[in-house]
Amino acid sequence: MTASTIAPTSGEILIHGGFDLAAAARFLTGFAPAGRPEAGTEPGALRVAFPVDGAWTPMGAVLRQRSPGVVEAEVHGPAEHTEAALAQVMRMCSLDVDGTEFPAAGRRDPVVSLLQDLHPGLRPVLFASPYEAACWAVLSHRIWMTQAVRLRRRLTDRHGTEVDVGGVRLSSFPAPEELARLEYLPGAPAHKLERLRGIAQAAADGLLDAAALRSMPAAEALKQLQQLPGVGRFSAELILIRGAGHPDVFPRGESRLHEIMREAYHLPDADVGELTEIAEAWAPFRSWASFLFRVEGEARMRESR
Repeated sequence: MTASTIAPTSGEILIHGGFDLAAAARFLTGFAPAGRPEAGTEPGALRVAFPVDGAWTPMGAVLRQRSPGVVEAEVHGPAEHTEAALAQVMRMCSLDVDGTEFPAAGRRDPVVSLLQDLHPGLRPVLFASPYEAACWAVLSHRIWMTQAVRLRRRLTDRHGTEVDVGGVRLSSFPAPEELARLEYLPGAPAHKLERLRGIAQAAADGLLDAAALRSMPAAEALKQLQQLPGVGRFSAELILIRGAGHPDVFPRGESRLHEIMREAYHLPDADVGELTEIAEAWAPFRSWASFLFRVEGEARMRESR
C-alpha cells in the first residue's frame, strides 16, 4: 500500500434542510461495510478516504459543521480532483439533496415522524460510490457480515492506497484498474474474484456513474444494475440507494427492513406490496425514511442483546 500526496483545499457546503454531521460521523464510524476506522481524536468531525469517481485517484476529506447551515470541507489530494471529491463527499452525506421538505414525510406518517424525532438531522450515509457499493454486494453475498468485513479489509489493505487525511492515515478502496488485476484474496472464492473483476470493468466503462443512475427512472436503473455480475434485486437496490444516493426508492428486496416495518406498524402479516403502499406517503424521500427504519431497528436489536 502506498501513500498519496496531499494538498489540502478548503470549501464550504451549504445545507438545505436539517443535518447533523456528528450523527453522520457516529453512524459511519460503526458502519462496518464502509470500512470506517474507530472514532478519531476530533469529536464531531468526519474523515473519509476514497477513489474519486471517474478518475479513481485516491482522495481524502475532513468535514466539520460550524453552524446548522454550513459544513466546512477540507479536501486532501491532487488539486485537479478537488471539485469532484467535494461533490462526492456531499453525496456520501446526502448533502447533494435539498432536505427542506423531508419533515413533511413525518407529518404524513406519524411513525416516520417519531423516527425523525429520535434521529434528528440524520440523513442517509452512503458508500463512497456505486462502485464501492457494488463491490460490497459481491463480497457480502451469502456469507456472514463479519466474514465480508474481513474480506473487504484484506482487499483494501493489500490493494488500496493510504491517504493522509488531516493527520490521520486512512485506507482508500482499490481503484477499478487495480481490482481488475485481482487474482487472489485470502478467503475469497474464485467466483467472487471473477465478479469483482467484472464490477471493476463496469466501473471503468462508466456503468456505475452515480449521476447517470440517478437520472434514470428507478426501475430502469435497477434493471441495468442487475445486468452486472453477481447483482440481483437486493444488490441493485443497495447500489442505487446507498451507492448512487437516490433519495426516493423503497427497497422491495430488503427483508430486514420489511420486518422492522411490520413491527413498527403492528402489521405482522403485511406483504411487500402493502409495505410499498405505506411507503408512498414518504415520497420523495422513500430512501431516507427507509434508512431511519433500519437505523432504529438495528439500535433496538443491539439493546436487546
